[in-house]
Amino acid sequence: MSTEEDLIDYSDEELETTKAPAATNGAAKKGDLTVTGAKGDAKAKGSYVGIHATGFRDFLLKGELLRAITDCGFEHPSEVQQTCIPQALLNTDILCQAKSGLGKTAVFVLTTLHALEPVPGECSILVMCHTRELAYQIKNEYARFSKYLPEVKTAVFYGGTPMAKDLELLKNKEQYPNIIVGTPGRLNALVRDKALSLRNIKHFVLDECDKMLDQIDMRRDVQEIFRATPTEKQVMMFSATLSQEIRPICKKFMRNPMEVYVDDETKLTLHGLQQYFIKLGEGEKNRKLNELLDTLEFNQVIIFVKSTLRATELDKLLRDCNFPSIAVHSGVTQEERIKRYKEFKEFNKRICVATDVFGRGIDIERINLAINYDLPTDADSYLHRVGRAGRFGTKGLSISFVSGEQDENVLAEIEKRFDAKVPQYPEGGVDSSTYMQA
Repeated sequence: MSTEEDLIDYSDEELETTKAPAATNGAAKKGDLTVTGAKGDAKAKGSYVGIHATGFRDFLLKGELLRAITDCGFEHPSEVQQTCIPQALLNTDILCQAKSGLGKTAVFVLTTLHALEPVPGECSILVMCHTRELAYQIKNEYARFSKYLPEVKTAVFYGGTPMAKDLELLKNKEQYPNIIVGTPGRLNALVRDKALSLRNIKHFVLDECDKMLDQIDMRRDVQEIFRATPTEKQVMMFSATLSQEIRPICKKFMRNPMEVYVDDETKLTLHGLQQYFIKLGEGEKNRKLNELLDTLEFNQVIIFVKSTLRATELDKLLRDCNFPSIAVHSGVTQEERIKRYKEFKEFNKRICVATDVFGRGIDIERINLAINYDLPTDADSYLHRVGRAGRFGTKGLSISFVSGEQDENVLAEIEKRFDAKVPQYPEGGVDSSTYMQA
C-alpha cells in the first residue's frame, strides 16, 4: 500500500469529493453524452444530435490542417470531436471516455497541431500510451495531419529498441522533434538520463489513460515524467473505458478539466457492429474457425487468442491451410512486430492472429471481422477487442467462441456490463450485406 501512496498523494476524503459529477447524477439516461466542467456553462448534458450540422471548418483550424483533413476524406466531426475540439482549442484540460472508433485520437492530434508553433530543438507536445504499436500509430496520425506543415517534426520512442538510436536523434538539433509520442518506461529513462528535456512542454496527453494509471509501475513512470514538465500546460486524457475508481486519479493531474463521458458506464456497444457467440468445445475451435474463414466475406479479420504461444500455433495452422495469416504478439522482437503491423495495415495480409497487445486503440480501417478464438477474461477487454471491427461508425461483425463455464460467466458479465444481449450465431450464417460496406 505504501508504494501506491508514494505515487498519488490523495486521502480518502479527497477521493470522495473528487468523484466524477456524472456518477452522482442519477438522472443520466443510457446513451447520454455527459459533459461537466466546460468553460462557461458549468454543466451540459444530453444526447447530442445534429452532429452533421458541424463541419471541421467551423472549428477555425489552421488552413494546412483543413487541407489534410479533406485529403483524409473526413467531412463531419464525430460526437466526441464536436464536444471536445472547441474546448481543447481553448487550452482546457480534458478527461474523455468514449467508445472505440469515435475519433478520440483526432481530438488531441488536431488541437495540439493547431496550437503548435514549432521552435527548432524544442519539444512542446508529449503523448504517452501503453503499447508500442499504439505509439507508432499515433505518430503516423501526427504525420498524416501535419503533411502540409513541413517544419513540424515528430518522433516515437518505445522500449525494445536500442536506446542509442533515440539518444542520437535527441542530440541532433535539426532533427529534434517538436512532438514526442512514446511509452512511459522508455520516456522516463530518457528523462532520467537527461537526454530528453521536457521544460518546454505545453500539451501533455495520455491515450488509453486507464491502462497506464491502473498499473503501479507505469503510473510511477507517468508521474515522474509529469513532474519533469512545466506547471503551466494543457493536460488531456482519453480512453474507451474509465471506471469510477480511476477518474479521480486522472483528475489529480488536471486543473478543472472538462469531463466527457459518452454512454457513461453502459451502452458502450458500437453502432453498425453485429455481435454473436458460438458455443463449442475447445477441440472444435480450429475446425469452426476454418469454416468461418471459408464461408464469411471480409476485407480483413483479426483473431484474438489468450497467449503468445497460442498465437504462434494458430498462425502456423492457418498458413498450413493456405490462409494469408500473420501473428502479432509480445513474443516477437519489436522491429518484427512493427514490420508485421505495417504489413497487415497495408493490406498485404488479410488475417491477423493477435493477443491483447492489439486489443486497444489500433485503428485499421479495413478490419470488418473480429473473432474471439479465446474469450477475454473481462468485459472491458471484450469491448476493446471487438472495437477493432466497425471503426468510426462503419459496419462490422464480431464472433466469440464460448467453451466452458468460465467463458459463459464472462459472456454474462459482458451482457450485464453493456446492457445488451449477445445472440447465438445463426445456423444459416449472416448475410454479408449487413456487415460489409456497400
